[in-house]
Amino acid sequence: MVDMQEMIKKVFGDKMKPKSPLNLNFDSEQAQIEPIYYWILDFVQDRKWETEKIVDNFMSSPGSGNFAEMGQRATKMQEEGMKILGGINQIVKSILSLVYDLKEFEIRLKHYDDYFSEDKGEQEKGMLALKNIWLDNVDMKRGNGAINVLATQMGFATLRDLFYIIKDEEELKKISNDKDGLANTQIQRILTPRLDDFWKWIKYSHKELKNRMSIEKNYLKSQVETIKLYSSWLTPYLNAAEELRQKGFTGNAALVGAFSTSMFELKLFSKKKERLPERFKEYKLKREYYSCVIIGLKFRGHVSQRVTQQGDYGFVRGGRVDMTFEAYAMNDDEISLLKKEMEMESVSDSMKFSTDVAKDALEDLREDIEHFLNDDKEEEKDKKKKSDDINPFMAIFSGLSLSKKEKSKKEISSLKDIKKDNFIEKELRKIALDDAIDGSYSVYDIYKKAHGMASTYISFDNKSF
Repeated sequence: MVDMQEMIKKVFGDKMKPKSPLNLNFDSEQAQIEPIYYWILDFVQDRKWETEKIVDNFMSSPGSGNFAEMGQRATKMQEEGMKILGGINQIVKSILSLVYDLKEFEIRLKHYDDYFSEDKGEQEKGMLALKNIWLDNVDMKRGNGAINVLATQMGFATLRDLFYIIKDEEELKKISNDKDGLANTQIQRILTPRLDDFWKWIKYSHKELKNRMSIEKNYLKSQVETIKLYSSWLTPYLNAAEELRQKGFTGNAALVGAFSTSMFELKLFSKKKERLPERFKEYKLKREYYSCVIIGLKFRGHVSQRVTQQGDYGFVRGGRVDMTFEAYAMNDDEISLLKKEMEMESVSDSMKFSTDVAKDALEDLREDIEHFLNDDKEEEKDKKKKSDDINPFMAIFSGLSLSKKEKSKKEISSLKDIKKDNFIEKELRKIALDDAIDGSYSVYDIYKKAHGMASTYISFDNKSF
C-alpha cells in the first residue's frame, strides 16, 4: 500500500506538515502485534473517530516458518483464482460467439421484415435478398441440380434470371405462356418445384430463425449472469492473494535469510468532523473540515513458531515496536485529492489486477449485449417510463448515472483546484488542528499509562476524545 504520510509530502509539500509528532519505541519479550493494534483501534473508534487502515505490509525472512506458511496460502489463493478465471475466459468466448450469431440473425430477420412489409419496394428488396440466401445455402446442396449450376453449366441461361423475376405462381404461368418463350415447358418444370420450395422455406425458416434467436438471447442472458457470478467468486481469492503478498520491507537489514524474523507495518487514518464555533453558527460551510490523526505501527518479531494446528504463528521472544502519532487538519477537497493520488500511485507501482472481471471482459460488448437483452422489453419500457426500471446488467458496467448535483461538482485533480481558506475556514482549521494534536497526544499518553509505562508530567485537556 502507498504510504499516506509520504503522499502528503508529495502532494502538499511544505503547505501541510505534521504537528506535534510523537514517537513511542520499546522492545519487550512479551510484545505481540495483535493486542497492540487492536487496543489502539478500539480506543480510537470508541471515541467516534472515523478510522480506516491505509497501510498493511508484512514480510518474513525466507528461513522462517511464517514465510513458508504465508507462501503456501498465497499460492493456494492464486491457484483457485486462476481456475475461476479460466472459466470466465471460456464464458467470454461463448458470449462473443453468441453476440456475433445474434447480429447475423438480426440482419437475416430484417430481410423477412422487408419481405412481409406492405411497401412494394421493401417487399421487392426483401424477396431478392431471401432468394440470394436460398440459392447459396439451400438450393446449392442439390449439387449439379442447383439452379446456379444449371444456369452456368447446363445451358439454362434464363433459369436464374427467371427465378429472381417470378414472385408467385401466376407470374410463372404468364411467363410460360408468353409468346417470346422466356420460359418453356422444361424451365417451367424446373422452376415450379423450386419456387414452391422457396416459398415454403420462407415460412418455416422465418419461424425457425425467430425461435433460434429467442433461444440464443436467453442463453446470452444466462451466460452474462454466470460471468457475474464467477466474478463475485473470483474477487475474494484475488483480494486474499494480494493481501498475502509480502511487501514493504525489501532490503531491510533486519530480515536475515536464515533467521526466524517477521516484520509488520500498519497505519491508521482517523478523522473527526469539526463544527463551527457559536460565533460563526450562522455561516454555512461549503466544505467540511476534519481533525486528522495518522497512527503508525511497526513491529519486528523474533523467533516465530506455530502456536496452533491451523497454522497460526506467534513470537516466543516478543519483538520491537515503533509507534508514531501525527496530527493534521484537512478539508474535504484535500482528503479527496490525497486518496485519488494514493490510488493512482498504487496502480502505477504494481501490476494491480482488476477484481471487476465481468466489467472488464464485457465492456467492449456492452452496447451489443444491452441491445439484444433489452429488445424484448422495449414495449414495456414505453409503457412504464415513469417507473424505476433499472437495467439488470448495469451492475456489470457503469451503474446508475450521477445526480445533477454530483455532475456539477468540479473534480479535484490537483492542488491548484483547491480553493484557499477564507477567514472563517482558517479559524476552523486552527480548531481542527488543535483537536487533532490533543487527540494524538491522548492516544499516546493513555496507551503508556494503560501499559504501565512512565507518562509525561505535563497535563493536557482531553478535547478530542
